[in-house]
Amino acid sequence: MEFDSVIVMLLVGALAGWLSGRLMRGRGFGVIGNIIVGIVGAFLAGTIFPALGFSVGGSFLASVIHATIGSVVLLFIIGLIKRA
Repeated sequence: MEFDSVIVMLLVGALAGWLSGRLMRGRGFGVIGNIIVGIVGAFLAGTIFPALGFSVGGSFLASVIHATIGSVVLLFIIGLIKRA
């Protein structure tokens, strides 16, 4: 993995974390926490979704959508764990 692709992945994850914080109101961790969750969600979505056969394309917008779905799922799971 090149340095440029790492930076793009971090930017996509940060944007996805911000979007997931907006979508999951009341379940977020603040701006910085949501960005971190977005980066982790982008990584999880990038590894799990292709293994399951889900693919949304290779554009920047598709990457943001993919990462946002991953971070929303991650926020949901974290919210379930926090409540238990």
